[in-house]
Amino acid sequence: MPRPALFLDRDGIVNLDHGYVHRREEFDFVDGIFDLAAEATRRGLPLVIVTNQSGIGRGRYTEADFQALMAWVAAEFAARGTPLARIEHCPDHPDRPTPRRKPAPGMLLDAAAALGLDLPGSIMVGDQPGDAEAALRAGIGTRILVSAAAAAGGGAATLRLPSVRAVARWLAAQP
Repeated sequence: MPRPALFLDRDGIVNLDHGYVHRREEFDFVDGIFDLAAEATRRGLPLVIVTNQSGIGRGRYTEADFQALMAWVAAEFAARGTPLARIEHCPDHPDRPTPRRKPAPGMLLDAAAALGLDLPGSIMVGDQPGDAEAALRAGIGTRILVSAAAAAGGGAATLRLPSVRAVARWLAAQP
């Protein structure tokens, strides 16, 4: 039976977005991300990262750089008892969008097919309107936009919250 999942954008949600982050030395976890991951895991929601990585397409870093960093990120989640079920990424340059590059839904649909997920029951957490748009196009029911200006922008979002920590509190309060 399909089960819902928690989809997470990477830059701005899992880690602070310093721009083209591709080395451990540049990677700072966002405050509250492991609390959110723990609550999702407690609820049986698989954790799926979906991330545009145009730095690969722009030649700023390689696929191998990305894979090495994400292996470390996955180990950090696993060490806290919150393993990642899947990491989907799109390396394409934004000038050459593909069906996998957000705001297109390809990465979310691919993860759902691979893991047998219930998309209408799933949650997407992102910091850009394109994250919510991709989730809407994929049929994800709850689309959370994290922004310090929580009331602004992101028409496809169903909920706007000021921080990842606030998302963790919101999820913990759900029945």
